[in-house]
Amino acid sequence: MAEKKFEKALEKLEAIVREMEAGELTLDESLKAFQEGIELSRFCMNKLDEAERKVEILLQEKEEIKVHPYIEEKINE
Repeated sequence: MAEKKFEKALEKLEAIVREMEAGELTLDESLKAFQEGIELSRFCMNKLDEAERKVEILLQEKEEIKVHPYIEEKINE
């Protein structure tokens, strides 16, 4: 399966929800759409979990940023 992007997966999931809410799909079409929706939902949740873990790691890093005073060097002409 080609790499999916979160935004595209979310757009497709929203489209599936709209289709199903319209109530015009056959039973077979509804089941197929539901299955695809579940797969997209899981994909999106995994991407969100992954992003959350990355943010937590970044926030936990204890590297201190050292602030040095700005010293303007004067060039003798």
